[in-house]
Amino acid sequence: MRVLVRACAAMIAASCLTAQAYASPTEAAHSLKVIVVRRGWHIDVGFAAADLEPSLRSIAADLPMARFIFFGFGDMHYLMSRNHGSSTLAAALWPGRGILLVTGLDGTPLEGFGADQVIALDLNADDAGALQAWIWSSFLADASGASVYRPGPYAESLYFLAVPRYSALHTCNTWAAEALKAGRLPVHSRGVVFAGELWSQVRRLNKTQHPAPSLAPVSR
Repeated sequence: MRVLVRACAAMIAASCLTAQAYASPTEAAHSLKVIVVRRGWHIDVGFAAADLEPSLRSIAADLPMARFIFFGFGDMHYLMSRNHGSSTLAAALWPGRGILLVTGLDGTPLEGFGADQVIALDLNADDAGALQAWIWSSFLADASGASVYRPGPYAESLYFLAVPRYSALHTCNTWAAEALKAGRLPVHSRGVVFAGELWSQVRRLNKTQHPAPSLAPVSR
């Protein structure tokens, strides 16, 4: 469990993101993409800034240089603590306040993560809207919107208070799975604790959406 909590809390501690989710502007015009990124033991989800719905666009307004916006979830107590010793790790196993990190990227996802750490899944507009609405529902907001809790640990990153609570059974990766499921993607979130349990589903779905071309037989 110590490894689990350290990795999920570090969700944000390794956010050197830059990536290009789209193969080309023409392809981007025909479908929306949700970009799934694996960073070790943590998974983030994101969109091109131009594809954000108004609610999430209000979040992105604080990151004006970003071409892509990524969202991640974690344990507030752990991430805000200067002491990451055993007592802090143990406390993160119990239900506690969650926090969201929003990271803006001005580069491309493949440059920052590598091709094997980035998967862009196709969504229609309705499903992309549903996924983004679910992410927005995770922000602790009032009538005026969501307020920045404090600057994030990296350039172009911000912390926001979250509605969901963090625990050993509802980790950063559980949250990411729930987000994708809200976008009507065929993934399950129950029992997802570690990144690999979600990443394997995302890889299978990517193969379904983008099957490898078969080689035509050579005629003689």
